[in-house]
Amino acid sequence: MRILLSAYQCGPGMGSVSQIGWEWYSRMSRRAQVTLVTHIRNQECLTKAGAPLPGSEVIYIDTEWFAGPLYRTAARLFPNSEHAVFLLASGDFFVYDHAVLGQLRKRRADWDIVHAVTPVSPMASSCLHRMGPPLVVGPWNGGLNSPTTFPEIMGADSAWVYRIRDVGRVFDRFFACTKKAALILTANRATDSALPKHARTLRMSENGVDLSVFRPAEEPPPPPGQVPLRVLFVGRLIPAKGVSMLLEAVDRVRDEFPIEVTIVGDGPVKAALERETEARKLAGVVTLAGALPLPEVARRMREAHVFCLPCVRESGGAVLLESLASAVPIIAVNYGGPAEIVDEQVGRALSADGREPLVRDLIAALRDIVANPEAWRQRGLRGRARAEENYGWDARMGTALKLFEGLLERRAVNV
Repeated sequence: MRILLSAYQCGPGMGSVSQIGWEWYSRMSRRAQVTLVTHIRNQECLTKAGAPLPGSEVIYIDTEWFAGPLYRTAARLFPNSEHAVFLLASGDFFVYDHAVLGQLRKRRADWDIVHAVTPVSPMASSCLHRMGPPLVVGPWNGGLNSPTTFPEIMGADSAWVYRIRDVGRVFDRFFACTKKAALILTANRATDSALPKHARTLRMSENGVDLSVFRPAEEPPPPPGQVPLRVLFVGRLIPAKGVSMLLEAVDRVRDEFPIEVTIVGDGPVKAALERETEARKLAGVVTLAGALPLPEVARRMREAHVFCLPCVRESGGAVLLESLASAVPIIAVNYGGPAEIVDEQVGRALSADGREPLVRDLIAALRDIVANPEAWRQRGLRGRARAEENYGWDARMGTALKLFEGLLERRAVNV
């Protein structure tokens, strides 16, 4: 099968969305004839990773004349809100997408399927259906409303800027992406509800996991009681991730049982979290490890008793899938993407009704792990089984190819 893969963000180790683009390109190239078209900013990373991969081609699109100034302006306007910066800077996608159409039309190449895989937002209304072959977009993950129960956190995250997502609907009226796309892959209920009723959709998580990198420990760590309870957080340090609530919960239980918390990641609120850690006298309990390479993150996962993501606005949750694959149970907020991943079979969902209810639930979960370590270990094992069944990247590629084949068969019947 000849696939034109448009991945605006694409590259290993460049962030979660770029990783999604890389996984689709690198794994689909083993199964089909792939032409990757992507932004010029990804060239250095992709070249280091060996692109173009055997049997594939890579085409780079340069819109830095627009993307660079747009990003710098957004960063100046919102120095503490990475998501706001991302939303504003994403306006370059429409310039990129139009440039892709113009450049590829000149090539007169013949593809069976056009797949626009990143960005993963419903804002990313593509005009590539004009190429001719069936257009598949997504998996899209977006449309999640901001919770009203955490006003201070969402205010610090400049949540009002999220309304810029509505611009995507305006572009969709011009580009007719949701109307003309042969299939839109959607990650969750929020995305489904954000799309027009005429959209042809199918549910598929935008994230996957490398089951060989994230795997269970050969020997699980000694249970809490024999060693301190090991809690792990991995993610960007931004207000919405809710790490301050984790620190509060740990502060309130540290006299009950030994506990060690490792916070992996970097971001604009790291300094504030360091100050809070010092103010709460948690220096011997909490370690802010900074950003770490993926293999090291995987190792930290295997050493943990539980993974905690107290994020109050998470559309997806790639790190949750990594935790499942590592056979580590999860504590996460019952809102957005985590609400569709985390249940009592694999962890514990926390209240999304406000800071105090969330912290209270988090404290109860930490106490329960110490009191019932075997039950929580079983949650981790069930999580690994779920990851193997639903979230492995290679299985995802096989599913996608079957979908593409079905689209081509239906098209042949209708011709």
